[in-house]
Amino acid sequence: PPMRPTPAFGGGRGKKRAVLIGIKYTNRRSCELRGPINDVKCMRYLLTERFGFPNDCVLILTDEERNPCRQPTKDNIRMAMHWLVQGCSYGDSLVFQFSGLGAQVPDDDGDELDGMDEALCPVDSFQQGPILDDEINEAIVRPLVHGVKLHAIVDACHSATVLDLPYQCTVSKQTGRWRWRDERPMTGACKGTTGGQAVLISGSSNGKSNMSVLPEPYATIGAMTHSFIRAVECEPRTTYGRLLTSMRAIMRDSSGNCNLQGPIGGSIRKVANFSGVEVSQIFLPQVLAACTLASVTVAHVTIFAHIY
Repeated sequence: PPMRPTPAFGGGRGKKRAVLIGIKYTNRRSCELRGPINDVKCMRYLLTERFGFPNDCVLILTDEERNPCRQPTKDNIRMAMHWLVQGCSYGDSLVFQFSGLGAQVPDDDGDELDGMDEALCPVDSFQQGPILDDEINEAIVRPLVHGVKLHAIVDACHSATVLDLPYQCTVSKQTGRWRWRDERPMTGACKGTTGGQAVLISGSSNGKSNMSVLPEPYATIGAMTHSFIRAVECEPRTTYGRLLTSMRAIMRDSSGNCNLQGPIGGSIRKVANFSGVEVSQIFLPQVLAACTLASVTVAHVTIFAHIY
């Protein structure tokens, strides 16, 4: 669908910009989540305090916002994605975070190897439908020009290929080593950037959607978001390979305990009152990447190279 004019989100247009989306789905009690709002609060603190993102360049959409333009509806998420990449240029560092529900729907254009499109569910998805990976790719991946880097952190079920990126990094169960897998569609459709780099860190394999939520009155944080923040806090200038290895270890060892350590831990606890981990998916993190060179290896790419 054609992009609509960006609403009056306000904020700046600095070289570091982020869109953070957290949806609890309080309008659907059977689907309600408790972690996404805290995910957004924690990620905002990490970006602004640790990586120097200006507060007015971080756009937040949650279903707790009173401003209608900041509600995570399908239209608002579309416009927020447009805002994120509009006019991007060399040296820009962009972050897209989504914490909520994911979905799969039958692929209708033949560009999915498994015959299914992955999708993100806006707060009004039950009325307006989800946002498909094809649209997300076109909105925030294809426009990335040379020198622009996008990091997407998606804590949702069915999220492994939700940006439709052409290469996937997986771990070998036999050797424990990371390896790239070619995910380019057989139709020849282009799913890469226009010279920039896009990296997706997701917490769930496609087709997996187990749910386990801590009982009231606990406020929680998503398992993948929790492991990501802890891993970055432990080693801020890490590589992708080391980041994923650390996240996998944290997710295996957390056992429902939210124990953020280091300088950022105490500060985050002031803005997000949580006491446990919400496991919206039990599968361990994967990285998908769209790079100008297919031979880029995980262990030699510095995480957040453009965020510092």
